[in-house]
Amino acid sequence: MISRLQKRLDSGGFAITCEVCPPKGCDCGEFVEKAGDLREYVDAVNVTDNQGANMRISPLAAAALLVRSGIEPVFQITCRDRNRIALQSDLLGAAALGIVNVLALTGDHISFGDHSQAKAVFDLDSVQLLQTIGELAAGKDLAGATLQGAPTSTLGLRRPQKPNLSI
Repeated sequence: MISRLQKRLDSGGFAITCEVCPPKGCDCGEFVEKAGDLREYVDAVNVTDNQGANMRISPLAAAALLVRSGIEPVFQITCRDRNRIALQSDLLGAAALGIVNVLALTGDHISFGDHSQAKAVFDLDSVQLLQTIGELAAGKDLAGATLQGAPTSTLGLRRPQKPNLSI
């Protein structure tokens, strides 16, 4: 299935997304409501991954709630908190839940957040994470094992084109 965001990008149109931060807790009602209010104005809603290194509900769970509510998410995934096993696992989980838009990020440093004593992982960086997504899409994990079903993801944006602002 091609996502609304991918269709916009494929058409050469100007894509609009917005960020909605998942809650610090498990009550996601307001989060889903705010995302729903934005649905008609954006192509997709970015779900941040513990932005600013501040602990919040899992972006995978939050993005799945949006899919269930008919809202197209962009699943942000950072390398800061996960090793390569967990990153691959979350990416496969996202695909299984119908989440196809992925924004791969390295992540803010732990010292900026609300759990400054935590240990950062940074097993991969964002470029290696994009390569990992490509490997998964090719049907293999990073250890070379064959997957039972390969995810397809909208991974990035084309080069920006100068908008036509003439009236």
